[in-house]
Amino acid sequence: MLPKKRDALIYFESVDTYKDYFEYIVGEELVLKRRSRTDIAVDILRVAMNGAKKTHIVYEVNLNFNIAQKYLEMLKEKELIKHENGVFITTDKGKVFQEMAKELKL
Repeated sequence: MLPKKRDALIYFESVDTYKDYFEYIVGEELVLKRRSRTDIAVDILRVAMNGAKKTHIVYEVNLNFNIAQKYLEMLKEKELIKHENGVFITTDKGKVFQEMAKELKL
């Protein structure tokens, strides 16, 4: 059973991976939803749209450095993001992917 809204802070302090969750309040119940890999990738592409350093991506997308590094490597392999002069930039292919992901969101 999920905690009540007033107990959310206590609940999140006990969850190690709370950063991977969104919280939704429905009435008085706290509902948690884990982010998908696609959601995380889209968030990274959004932050890197005008160029962003890894630190900025980590903080803005709410990831740790190791996980961010894995996603950035995967996005580079798929040519959705490029790394130039210490800055990550979303490619045209990445922008198309981001738009497609937004359209498919239910």
